[in-house]
Parts: sequence; C-alpha cells; structure tokens
Amino acid sequence: MDAIAANLQAVRARIAAAARAYGRSINDVTLVAVSKGFGADAIGRAYAHGQRAFGESYLQEALAKIPAARERCVALASATGGPGAASSSLTWHFIGPIQSNKTRSIAEHFAWVHSVDRIKIAERLAAARPLDQPPLQVCIQVNIGGEDTKSGVAIEAALDLARAVAALPRLTLRGLMTIPPPADDHDEQRRHFARLREVKDELGAAGVALDSLSMGMSADLEAAIAEGATLVRVGTAIFGARARATRQI
Repeated sequence: MDAIAANLQAVRARIAAAARAYGRSINDVTLVAVSKGFGADAIGRAYAHGQRAFGESYLQEALAKIPAARERCVALASATGGPGAASSSLTWHFIGPIQSNKTRSIAEHFAWVHSVDRIKIAERLAAARPLDQPPLQVCIQVNIGGEDTKSGVAIEAALDLARAVAALPRLTLRGLMTIPPPADDHDEQRRHFARLREVKDELGAAGVALDSLSMGMSADLEAAIAEGATLVRVGTAIFGARARATRQI
C-alpha cells in the first residue's frame, strides 16, 4: 500500500477511535491534511484515497501548489473513471500567521482561514474576498498559553475580536483555533484544549455563536477530540517528516 494511503488510514482510525471513546460522532470531525512542504504529487496521492481538505501555512508555496494540485487531481479522477471536475471538491485551509500584504491572495484562493488574530487582518480579508465566491469561513486564533512566540489573540480579548469579525461582510465566523504549548501528557494536552472549548462556550453565552474548534495535530489529536475539536490539522502523521525547512512567506 502507498505510504500516504497507509498513513491516512491510520490517522482516520485514530480519529474514529477517539470519537468513539469520547462519545463524539466521527462525522463531526474533519481531517485537514497539512500539506505544507509537500508537492502536488503528495496531495494527489492523498486525494486518491479520499482526502479533500488540505491545510497550508506558507502563501507563496501554496499559490504555486494549488493549481498544480488541481491538475494532478483532475488527471487522477479521469484516470480512474471519475469526473474531471472532482478536484473542485478540494477545500483549501490557510492555517499560518497572516501578514497584511498577503490578505488579498489568501482571500482569493482559500475557503477557510484559521488564523485571524486581529481586526485589521479580518477587515482586509473581507474587503478582498471576491464577490463571485461564497463567504470566507474564518476562525479566530487564540493564544491559549499566552506564549510570546505564538500568534493569537489573548483570551481576554477574544470576545471583542469575535464580535467585530462577525459583523464584517464576506466573512462567516465559524470558530476558534489554537496551537497550545507542547505537552506529552494526555491530561495536560486536554487541559489546554478544554480552555479553548470554554472560551467558545463563553463567547456563545455572550451572543457569539460558533460551531467550530480547530485544534489538535499529529501528536495530540485524541486529546483535542476529547475536548470537542471539529477540525484537526495533521501533517507529519500523513505525509511524513518534511525533507527541508520551509521559509515562511
């Protein structure tokens, strides 16, 4: 079996087992395959085995990759007897830090943005979202551990930002995202994810209804699912270790 296919099968089995263990429906958890650092061939191999949602962090790399991946997936669909338009089912998620001068390209080429952390970025995304595309689905990134080295709005500022983002046109505020402090202990992992879930509940009680939690990666997806993750962002466990460092663009 192809290595990516085997890895996908293993990750899906982990998600299903975690959903069962914590009383969740598997249908409520979307696997976002983080393809940064890997090319169109790797995306095509994942596509051939049913993966449709892909996450990218580096814009310049993604802009070159998206059309190449589309062509690759069209060719694969045609070769297997499926409709060539099947690649239109690919959903691209931007999950990295956002620079102001990159917002137009992100708004034009992605369906989801997980990493909105200030109103200026949200306003620029809203202004740049093409009118012939559906609203951009967005999550607010929360710096759940208060780490200086990570992006994200502070917990105490999340409500004000959520209210401001929710009022913008061409955007649909869906939920919250976090990259928690690293932890090997399952209970410690859960503690961080539980705090994000609590923030989501607090925003709901204040009138900002959200339906998505983007949290959990290769090493901690079980803990994230236990605490309500609806989007898990998995790269290494699917594609393997990245062969080179990718410069952030």
